[in-house]
Amino acid sequence: MNNHIILASNSQIRATLLRNAGVSFDVLAKKIDEESIRASLQAEEASPRDIADALAEMKAARAAEAHPNSFVLGCDQILAFQQNCFAKPADKNDARQQLQQLRGKQHQLLSAAVLYHENKPIWRHVGQVRLTMRPFSDAYLDDYLDRNWDSIRHAVGCYKLEEEGVRLFSRVEGDYFNVLGLPLLEFLSYLTLRGILPK
Repeated sequence: MNNHIILASNSQIRATLLRNAGVSFDVLAKKIDEESIRASLQAEEASPRDIADALAEMKAARAAEAHPNSFVLGCDQILAFQQNCFAKPADKNDARQQLQQLRGKQHQLLSAAVLYHENKPIWRHVGQVRLTMRPFSDAYLDDYLDRNWDSIRHAVGCYKLEEEGVRLFSRVEGDYFNVLGLPLLEFLSYLTLRGILPK
């Protein structure tokens, strides 16, 4: 059986998580129009969970077109806050406004993963983490953005918990791997049950 795995994501963090877990894979990320797809799903009042799942599936399906016999993993992460979905910030001012909205409140990170094989989804999972931000000052927020902008500009929520972003929070409830954008334990369990990884 062909156990070739393809990661349909350019995320260095996801690649590092898989590599550190001893999973062999290649990277093949195909572009999809995430913004228009997300906007269309939101217009249809899809839940943040369903939006994350749909985007992950579209990424997997797109990359799987040329490799139907491989196992292709598509991923997406959505930040849900009061029934709204936050995207990556357009600029530093957008990041400031997002963090001001989240300050002192709880939001959710939804990390979706869909595995494609032979032109169809064979496994999917959406992990959820609840995060509560502390009531940080505007002065700290401005300094935080100045120090970390290059690193967080492509991060949904404008933070990375593995970096200084952890100082924005008072509580995190859930699997840390989901914060990083991949339901890793569930994915590894599936690969093991399927015989793709040794038991």
